Amino acid sequence: MRSSVLRRAVAALALMAAVAGVVPAVAQPALEEGQAPDDAARLTDAPAAAVPTEDSRMRAFIATLRPRALEMGISPTLFDATLPTLSFNARVVRLDRGQPGATPGSTAAPPPFAPYLASHVDRVRINMGRSRYGSLRPLLLRIEQETGVPEQIMLAIYGHETGYGTFTGNFDLLNALGTLAYEGRRRELFADEFLKTLLLMNRGVPRSQLKGSWAGATGYPQFLPSVYLRLAIDGDNDGKADIWRSEPDALASIGNYLRDAGWKKGVPWGVAVRVPEGIDRAAIRSPLSSPRCPRVFARQSRWLTIAEWRDKGLMMLSGRVPAEDELATLIEPDGNGNTGYLLTTNYRSILDYNCSNFYALSVGLLGDAIVE
Repeated sequence: MRSSVLRRAVAALALMAAVAGVVPAVAQPALEEGQAPDDAARLTDAPAAAVPTEDSRMRAFIATLRPRALEMGISPTLFDATLPTLSFNARVVRLDRGQPGATPGSTAAPPPFAPYLASHVDRVRINMGRSRYGSLRPLLLRIEQETGVPEQIMLAIYGHETGYGTFTGNFDLLNALGTLAYEGRRRELFADEFLKTLLLMNRGVPRSQLKGSWAGATGYPQFLPSVYLRLAIDGDNDGKADIWRSEPDALASIGNYLRDAGWKKGVPWGVAVRVPEGIDRAAIRSPLSSPRCPRVFARQSRWLTIAEWRDKGLMMLSGRVPAEDELATLIEPDGNGNTGYLLTTNYRSILDYNCSNFYALSVGLLGDAIVE
């Protein structure tokens, strides 16, 4: 009994640290519930009429970042040569403002999970994942041994983010990030990512390679530039971390990201469950409030051990069941009376990659389906 209480206390402290931001920055900008963040790279940029006034105003704003750029070690020649080439992209602003949660104070209820699940863990994606799993198995096994992250989880993220490398986005990162920084809704985030993109160029990555989603995520794993600089690694031992053209580098970087986010070796991400009708939901409501992705974390219960959840009448339905003393939180993404999921701390590592319950659930379920 005392051991169980202690484990819950430790988990609560870890959770409070996580939601307070004492964890690695997310691989992509924090989103909101019900979004399909892995679809962002599917959207393509198209030529549009220039907006001279906005172009000049954006460049004037970017010019104010010059002292910060030089402090970061970016060449003044590179900064000055890049500035007049920047263009405002109105479509980026429209896409950003059209995201769920973009409107302050929005209280719209999240949509049901089932339609998202059907479109993101579909037969095409599962079969393609199984095919890639067969061809990439030696590489995936090696990365799993090095990072502790299951091979199917790395592959599922690869599949969700870029369709196993079939699309990566064609937005010019400097223009997209510069536009978002200038627009100002999340100015500091995107100003920093703009400068980190310049830092990549300063280190030899050509601008022509720095393409990605409208929100600035790039490469096979759809990393923000700051995440690339911190966590991208060389997976094929050629001396470079090339997440744009090398699958070994991309998959090793995904594994490294999740390890850095606290992945616990040997623990599954979660398991599908049937929740009894009479469960006291008020008694299992989490007492914690998250400043980061609050609507995402608010849908998860307090932490109990798997044994304690069994005592409350939950029945495990499918997937690998965590150990009886493993702590887990409950989510019911389609509402009461439908399939629920008990989620371990490793689920939080997937959320750290992209802060959406729908995204993290579908990554876990796709990974399970690939290796069934």
